[in-house]
Amino acid sequence: MIHIIFIQRNIINILLIAMVFACSACTSHTKAVSQYDYVNILNIHGTPMPYTYAKPLKDTDKEGTNYINSFVDMGAWHGYYQTSIEHKELYGGFAGPYYIAEEYANNLSDVFNKIEIYDANTKELYDLAYSHATFEYLPGKLVQNYVLDTLILKESLIYVSNRTALIKVEIINTSDKALSLNINFRGTMYNEYQSYKNNTYISTKLNNKLVASNAGVEVIFDKKRDTWNYLMHNGAKFKITHDKPMLTKINGNSYISTMNTVIPKNSTLTHYMLESYTFNSDEEQSEIALSQKVLNNPELHFTHNQERWNAYLNTSITDKNNQYAKISVKAIETLITNWRSKAGAIKHDGITPSVSYKWFNGFWAWDSWKQAVATAHFDSELAKNNIRALFDYQIKKDDEIRPQDYGAIIDAVFFNKDKDRGGDGGNWNERNSKPPLASWAVFKVYETTGDKEFLIEMYDKLKLYHNWWYTNRDHDKNGVAEYGAMVHRLNNSQEEIIQAAAWESGMDNAIRFDVKGVGDDDYGVLVLENRVNGKLVGYSINQESVDLNAYLYQEKMYLAQMAEILGFDTDKEQYHKQAQALKHYINTYMYDKETGYYYDLQFDQKGNRKLLTNRGKGTEGFIPLFSMVADDDRAKAVALNILNTNIMNTYMPFPTASRDNPKFSPTEYWRGPVWLDQAYFGIVGLDNYGFKKEAIAMALKLVEHAEGLLGEGSIRENYNPLNGDGLHCTNFSWSASVYYLLYKDFIQEN
Repeated sequence: MIHIIFIQRNIINILLIAMVFACSACTSHTKAVSQYDYVNILNIHGTPMPYTYAKPLKDTDKEGTNYINSFVDMGAWHGYYQTSIEHKELYGGFAGPYYIAEEYANNLSDVFNKIEIYDANTKELYDLAYSHATFEYLPGKLVQNYVLDTLILKESLIYVSNRTALIKVEIINTSDKALSLNINFRGTMYNEYQSYKNNTYISTKLNNKLVASNAGVEVIFDKKRDTWNYLMHNGAKFKITHDKPMLTKINGNSYISTMNTVIPKNSTLTHYMLESYTFNSDEEQSEIALSQKVLNNPELHFTHNQERWNAYLNTSITDKNNQYAKISVKAIETLITNWRSKAGAIKHDGITPSVSYKWFNGFWAWDSWKQAVATAHFDSELAKNNIRALFDYQIKKDDEIRPQDYGAIIDAVFFNKDKDRGGDGGNWNERNSKPPLASWAVFKVYETTGDKEFLIEMYDKLKLYHNWWYTNRDHDKNGVAEYGAMVHRLNNSQEEIIQAAAWESGMDNAIRFDVKGVGDDDYGVLVLENRVNGKLVGYSINQESVDLNAYLYQEKMYLAQMAEILGFDTDKEQYHKQAQALKHYINTYMYDKETGYYYDLQFDQKGNRKLLTNRGKGTEGFIPLFSMVADDDRAKAVALNILNTNIMNTYMPFPTASRDNPKFSPTEYWRGPVWLDQAYFGIVGLDNYGFKKEAIAMALKLVEHAEGLLGEGSIRENYNPLNGDGLHCTNFSWSASVYYLLYKDFIQEN
């Protein structure tokens, strides 16, 4: 398409044109929030290497952290980076893409669709390395601008579906004569993937093929089943579709698509391309049909993109001049980038922990609950689907493998089921569940959306899950549950069962689960069998965890509220009665008056119980404030511990093991680092008991002291409590959810 625009050839007007294109369709005004108010708040520049793990971040697992932040939208399974500023030889295209090979992200190229512009008469290259280049990452959109003496190139990328991105190329002739151009689009495919074993990087060749079409090029993925590194079935494709016929030639792993054109003086050539990544022929046919519609009116989709993202922002931010507002935007960008649409065994859209980490391209239960609570504020359907995605695999009474776990929610679901379920995936996990926060999540989504139908849909499912804890995780049937493990072929030793129990708590290596215990009178963590009518139904460890039972108390209270709304009076009374009994138990037996804190309670087969104060304080001890199970006096004592700079009020507050815990370690996962979910529970807990001012102050510390948060850095999995350094995974969803909620509930209006 050629559109005529009249311009004068002078540097002032060239710069004005660049400014106009940099803010095209901008609707920002004094009050409304726009995409253009939050440009480049996350640095996504980088050059993807053939080896995904070529430059691991500090303090991250060498096996699987992608060091470049990325952009994805609409639940797509492929994503992009902005071209590295220093690698000017790659100017002219968006870096990548990467594609998720069902469960593992892999870079397809450095820049797979790079434009080259030649003068058709002189054969001289318009070398973008010598242009004035600017790169913009807007919420929901990528833009590149290149200004040369006689032309301006602008490229814009958005997503139009959960499988397809739309790229708009504009070449503006700023000269005083027509330009005859040869235009190439070229790229080279990385035909390998990398794994890491025995401290060595191993490259494995793939047999993917490039195929030319009259509209571009296709990558035909070959079947490859490597459970722990790369998974792909036949039928998967990555396809580039241009809006006009192209001459494409293939040379091994490289291609070039060419076109010739003439751009009159003072005119613009506009060219559109679609890039689709599909897993099977049905998806491919759906995207082919979509492509025809999109290319008939591509600008409509840029308008829809702007409207959708501006709605996200205006729902979340009341004052764009608030210095902390960018936190909310960065949180939304993180959550949407980690959004995956239904595919394979995944039946509903949801949000993964992080596309940046090798092992995190699936859905976990308690991650999903936290993500849903935040996401409901700007995309309610995605929030509800994230919950549904886990309940799709709630264990049924007639389950072929584990009918004894009727009602349970399994730990994690992925694109591929495990071999017990007829698949070949390794990340799918039924060894354990996760802390019971599902009713909290459902009710919070209801409070945000007012969707009573969602309550009706979920209520019976939530009841079944709640009941499962008492059938399968209450060893002595006293109405107080324990973390444990399911009957599973991999839970085949004391060590494996204890590991699964720690996973079930969500706090994988927490000090309170140290097998050997602490001190002479602590006999450590033991495994107990849970039986119903003599049949083994699961395992418990020998301690009643205070956080677990505080969550279960809260579940009862939320189920009671749901029952009241839905008119189930008997259920309401039952849950209230159970809640009061559990509240009495927690406050009587799980609280230590001397230290003013809550702890797990160890027990033996003879009925003896020991409060595990000797294992030190952890974040589990303030969960009774979050769940509002604590009475006022005990809550005040716990709050004093939280606010003590030698205990929980560190530089980056809420370490998972308190500063005065003898085993405190500021960088060891759950033995000291700050996890934002626990921090959020602590802040809500303070607020629940009248410590509003202190809660806001702690929230501000979490914002101001987190490395990179207020700059261009990513949101991290956890943080060093002593200096705020980001630790482990980047672009972590539940941390993003917490920052979103902290901004909305504690910072925005204060």
